Amino acid sequence: MLCTSITESNSASALTGTRASVESGWQRAGKLWSNLNDVCELLRIAVGTSMVEDDFLFQHVQFKAGQRVHTVGQPFDMLYIVNSGFLKTVMIDESGNEQVLGFPMKGDLFGIDGIHNRQYASEAVALSSCDIILVPFKKFMALGKAHAELETAIYSVMSRELIREQAMVSMLGSLSAEARVARFLVSLSDRFSAMGYSGREFNLRMTRHEIGSYLGLTLETVSRTLSAFNEIGLIAVDQRAISIKDAASLKTLRRLPPSRARAKREAVGTA
Repeated sequence: MLCTSITESNSASALTGTRASVESGWQRAGKLWSNLNDVCELLRIAVGTSMVEDDFLFQHVQFKAGQRVHTVGQPFDMLYIVNSGFLKTVMIDESGNEQVLGFPMKGDLFGIDGIHNRQYASEAVALSSCDIILVPFKKFMALGKAHAELETAIYSVMSRELIREQAMVSMLGSLSAEARVARFLVSLSDRFSAMGYSGREFNLRMTRHEIGSYLGLTLETVSRTLSAFNEIGLIAVDQRAISIKDAASLKTLRRLPPSRARAKREAVGTA
């Protein structure tokens, strides 16, 4: 069901800026609000006694695959937390070309690029059905001032996102194409494990093209590399389904062995 306004209950605690997000998303029967304790647990923030007693509620909004949570240039007043589902964040140039910046998943905070200029510098698009928690920025900062441990934790979460971006920049500048794809799969595996899911078997919610955009590679290179990993037994690939067979080798891989060596290894394995 499309929502055109904030539910009257607790509306005094929510900023008027939630309207745009609510109108672009939808709500379903079930949990529509989370308290501060829920949000802290999702962000993996230590919960203090005073925070447990805080009665402020954060609204949930659901988005379908392909829907935009926020767009480039949209006025900033909201942070977002992924409660479930998968998204991509992208930059868009003057010609309309997309550069994928990241893939927010459960427990990730996004929208922080809007803090500096008070408008979002990127856009966030759902890759699957998503449940997103809206975090009014001014209220979140006010809560941080009311709970000293929360303010420190908020900066820690933002720093965590920055460190992930820095690691990606470092990887793009120093690793081969094959190593980039390998580290990407390892990163996904680790993130799925942290969410309590299988880190060995998972589905890629993003396309090969989107992976390539994120890693600075072409679609063809990503597809060819995944096929090569499958051939030498590092992973098993079935369209978007990935099964990690040799995580240790993926973590340390620098380049693929020559094609003859791959063929010999495959022949030995068959024998």
